[in-house]
Amino acid sequence: MDAGGLDSDGRGFSSAKEMWREEIGIGEAKDGSKRHEWYRKGIAYWQAVEASVDGVLGGYGHVNEADVKGSAAFLNTLLPNRFGTERRHLVALDCGSGIGRVTKNLLLRFFNEEFTPEVGRYDVIWIQWCIGQLPDDDFISFFKRAKAGLKPNGLFVVKENIASNGFVLDKEDHSITRSDLYFKQLFNQCGLYIYSTKDQKGFPEEIFAVKMYALVTEKPKGVSNGRSKRQRHKPALIKS
Repeated sequence: MDAGGLDSDGRGFSSAKEMWREEIGIGEAKDGSKRHEWYRKGIAYWQAVEASVDGVLGGYGHVNEADVKGSAAFLNTLLPNRFGTERRHLVALDCGSGIGRVTKNLLLRFFNEEFTPEVGRYDVIWIQWCIGQLPDDDFISFFKRAKAGLKPNGLFVVKENIASNGFVLDKEDHSITRSDLYFKQLFNQCGLYIYSTKDQKGFPEEIFAVKMYALVTEKPKGVSNGRSKRQRHKPALIKS
């Protein structure tokens, strides 16, 4: 998270810490006013967006089918590996579900979607195109709280836009698109381990790359918390 980044107006930041200090007052006296304003503006943006597939996907409604197919392919491999092949009811929670696009088109195929928020309730907590609304400290706090909702063998699936380097701050909807490394550093601070990943295929070249992460609360054998060799909560045009 020490890498620099840009905002959608082209302004550069030397680090995420510098950006968050300006946007929400990290490191300043905590009266909460800047943080409140960050969320207020984000909510106002989404309240003005049409409640349709095309609206929530930022005018890229045509990627809906490819998005669902990519997610289904990920789950078709992930679920048998994690839960076995014996048929049983699995329960999922769709966080930031908006108009219910992911729940309707994807999750209801795999999970019993009766909502009862209780400890140890969910096999999968699905988080797609919404975690970019959270500043880093709220991101970490959310996952630490949400862990309690997972069953012992449960997992998170995060599907988000990926910046090529550092981060991109969207000044219009008040969200942040993080790089793969940025996400991995945050997951580490959350006490989460990467179980599996998959890149989304079939999206237009002009929008951010999208990646899926399956995250677990215990360290898988042979995994070093996602340190492999080697935007924002909806498809978004790459900012240059």
